[in-house]
Amino acid sequence: MMKVFVARQPIFDQRQRVLAYELLFRQDEREVASVPDGDLATRSVMSHALHVFGFDELTRTRRAFINFTRQLLVQQTAMLLPPNRVVIEVLETVEPDEEVVWACRALKRGGYMLALDDFIHRPGYERLIELADIVKVDFIATPHDVRQELARRLRPRGIKLLAEKVETGADFREGIALGYELFQGYFFCRPEIVSREDVPGYKLNCLRLLREIAQPEIDFDRIEFLMKQDIALSVKLLRYINSAWFGLSRQVSSLRHAMTLLGSRGLRQWASLVILSGIARDRPVELLSVSLLRAMFCERLAPHLALEPRGAELFLLGLLSVLDALIGRPMEEVLREVAVSEDVCLALLEQTGPLAAPYRLVLAYEQGAWDTVGDLTATLALDPGIVADVYEQSVQWVDQVLMT
Repeated sequence: MMKVFVARQPIFDQRQRVLAYELLFRQDEREVASVPDGDLATRSVMSHALHVFGFDELTRTRRAFINFTRQLLVQQTAMLLPPNRVVIEVLETVEPDEEVVWACRALKRGGYMLALDDFIHRPGYERLIELADIVKVDFIATPHDVRQELARRLRPRGIKLLAEKVETGADFREGIALGYELFQGYFFCRPEIVSREDVPGYKLNCLRLLREIAQPEIDFDRIEFLMKQDIALSVKLLRYINSAWFGLSRQVSSLRHAMTLLGSRGLRQWASLVILSGIARDRPVELLSVSLLRAMFCERLAPHLALEPRGAELFLLGLLSVLDALIGRPMEEVLREVAVSEDVCLALLEQTGPLAAPYRLVLAYEQGAWDTVGDLTATLALDPGIVADVYEQSVQWVDQVLMT
């Protein structure tokens, strides 16, 4: 696991309501950024926002202002971002040559908003001003008369003015008086540094596969597509189906044939084991053991609770119950990524809902909370002997699986 960082600073309107966030590069939790390479910094912010945090969560569904260098503008790197979620900030170091102007026009045609950062009116910048939606003015570096002149010249053209580096209440009041509509700076708050564990690529593919086997109806085409992206998984499946365990007369050489032979239930159980093993490769093996035990216990108890049609969901519920520890993220986030049913979410997050009973029972068994076990079995009208047998069978199954 590797922790990644992004700083976000809110952008306010005249009524001090947050309208957007500027996303800033950070290497660690220190407040001051060291940006040796502007291209690398922007790519890092983009990647973290898209793949680690998620735009909606990072910006609380508001727009994100992101700085862009000349090279990234010309390369149209911004096109990787959703146009309705971002504002492309053209850095003050970017000269408005033909390539830059062409790139900015292409962004505008694509529905993107453009902001000119740390703006100072210089010869040749008129073509960028024509394309700009927002002009950012540094209230520390820009004298009062220049701030006023910029407002007088740009506001009639429909360009919004953003006062940045607003340090005092006097700066804020002056900006409002001059007609500035947006504000950013230490007067409101300093950039907030947020961090998260980045999930390695192989774990992301595992999460995608878990999402697929979590569906009530297995999509063999989709699972085959995902497995073909992971050679190790493909080899493991073919090796498993061709093992002496199945005693097949002819060797299976295709993923689809192997999945068909396993069937939905067999594929879920095999994939669950292999996927969880992959995710748990840098975690204690006990976590994998607990996950499998809970999965099998919940599924095998289903017929005794009139939940047999939902056995696959209960297996998945037990399987996912330690995924937060395996991934290193809160359970709420993990469940959103796997996209499980509402009933599974309720059981895992609140221990309520129609699937919660077997999960609460297996937790009580693990903890040796026999009074709780007795209360639950009585409430659910379960024979304690049946529950004990199901638990013992599940333990034996896990031992057998982990030895193979």
